Amino acid sequence: MKTPRFDNVSTKQARIAEQARACPDMVFTTLHHHIDRDWMHRAWSLTRKDGATGVDGVTAAEYEKELEANLLDLMNRIKSGSYRAPPVRRHYIPKPDGRQRPLGIPTLEDKVAQRAIVMVLEPIYETDFLPCSYGFRPGRTAHDALSDLRTGLGKQSLRWVIDADIESCFDRIDHEHLRDFLDLRIKDGVIRRMIDKWLKAGVLDKGVLRRSETGAPQGGVASPILSNIFLHHVLDVWMEEAVQPRVGACRLVRYADDFVIAFKNRRDGERVFAVLGKRLAKYGLTLHRKRCGRGT
Repeated sequence: MKTPRFDNVSTKQARIAEQARACPDMVFTTLHHHIDRDWMHRAWSLTRKDGATGVDGVTAAEYEKELEANLLDLMNRIKSGSYRAPPVRRHYIPKPDGRQRPLGIPTLEDKVAQRAIVMVLEPIYETDFLPCSYGFRPGRTAHDALSDLRTGLGKQSLRWVIDADIESCFDRIDHEHLRDFLDLRIKDGVIRRMIDKWLKAGVLDKGVLRRSETGAPQGGVASPILSNIFLHHVLDVWMEEAVQPRVGACRLVRYADDFVIAFKNRRDGERVFAVLGKRLAKYGLTLHRKRCGRGT
């Protein structure tokens, strides 16, 4: 078997990123041609293989027995539109307070497919995402987010803080709004068709298939970047373009659906806090009441 060339994949991703930087308003209509044999092998190498199995029960060891044939078949189904996204298997784990935390478990092959699509999206959106966002982004950690916040509180003398998170954010992402945001950058039919299939795949919960018009793919590899795309437009860009020009010094630091907004002026913070809930509600999101708070 021919050895995969991962450097070819990195070169392609660099070219996509370069084009995205050079043309920030460009809508990409042809991207799926980048997905080839090397691309699929790279997606496989990046896929976690020790997790629980999905609805098909296929393990990594079983899939790997015919890896080359399986990856090429998957690639062809992605490009032809014949790929069928399986539902996510719902599993519950107990929490310390006695409640149960629901987990979504995709099939192994679906994780590989999602990784292949994320590898196309990431070079584009990493040029678009603002410095204020840190969660689920390459080379950016929670420690970096805390350092950014300390910089704002210290060097900029920001003393009034909104500390909040979004309630059940991954479950409440509105599909139509997400599609509108994706339209601003991605109109490749193959890529968009795959994303739509994951949005519609649903969850198999105790033998019952449940579908929803909201939510990112449960437990999916694509969920973090789709959520970041959504919150980039709903919160990050809004703060940069609509809020910051109207208030004094302020700083947003967001890690996934947790965020802090720091202000120098208490009145500015109160004005933003008064409209923040309305801004999120416009896109179907709400602040988590137990976490949302103001402080100095």
